[in-house]
Amino acid sequence: MKELEGKVAFITGASSGIGLGISKALSDAGAAIVLGYRQERRLAEALEALAAAPNIHPVRLDVTDRAGFQRAADEAEARFGKVHILVNCAGVNLFGPMDLATHDDWDWVMGVNLGGAINSLVTVLPRIKAHGEGGYVVNVASMASFLPGAEAGIYTTSKFALRGLTECLRLTLAAHGIGVSLACPALTRTNIHESGHGRPAALAETAYPDTQAGTDRVRAILDLGADPFDVGARIVEGMLASEPYIFTHAGFHDELRADFEEILAAMPKSPPDPRHVAIEAARLERKAAGKRQAGAIHLAPAEPILRTASKS
Repeated sequence: MKELEGKVAFITGASSGIGLGISKALSDAGAAIVLGYRQERRLAEALEALAAAPNIHPVRLDVTDRAGFQRAADEAEARFGKVHILVNCAGVNLFGPMDLATHDDWDWVMGVNLGGAINSLVTVLPRIKAHGEGGYVVNVASMASFLPGAEAGIYTTSKFALRGLTECLRLTLAAHGIGVSLACPALTRTNIHESGHGRPAALAETAYPDTQAGTDRVRAILDLGADPFDVGARIVEGMLASEPYIFTHAGFHDELRADFEEILAAMPKSPPDPRHVAIEAARLERKAAGKRQAGAIHLAPAEPILRTASKS
């Protein structure tokens, strides 16, 4: 069934890995795809994987370039008329002790993983709200948005921040008929070990020099991961069900339970200040109402896209 027939999805980081998997799943469900990419080589591979898809329009996009994002959004609307689904998947990573990180290391990872999503939201969300047909936002984070790890501290910081952004955004956009989900994939066969190849020269000072041995070690781990097309299909399934958190991998229940129990155990045991109770009760009611409204949002059918986009 073509659940998304007539919808248009704008996807960042879409030319490989999870972004490509999401693109394939959305296209298979009937959506037209605005495929954000940075490298021509990756684009060629993506178009080959999506060869059977009728409505794919690639846009070259650096998510840290705000003016470039505006141009890409204009191009998307010129091609398809409207955007209904926004998927923020572009991401980079660094491995190593975070206490050694330079300003450039922080600026690069946070600029792409968090700043890129912010640029996307500021650019595309007003356009989705303006057409009044509702829509959906999926922010692709990671299990690192729940589970800290000393070996990828900057990456984890960016994903924790993206989780907070997404949880608030889900409550905010419910009133506009726009759904929001946080996707939290774990180990997946992606090319994130090559993300340093696109690092800008202006942010080149790093505490983590790129070595072939290090790259090979990370690639060997990633090779054990899930198929990105399976992960993409699971994320689209969760989006269609309006799941607030879309988890793609099993096996984290015990770790999450232990972390949350540790948080609860750290809370003060004394009664709350009576002066605060009414204030918190009002906030909780607004939060509950927002959650109910957000959970009821589902993408409505739209008119089919009649134009077939160029893949060149």
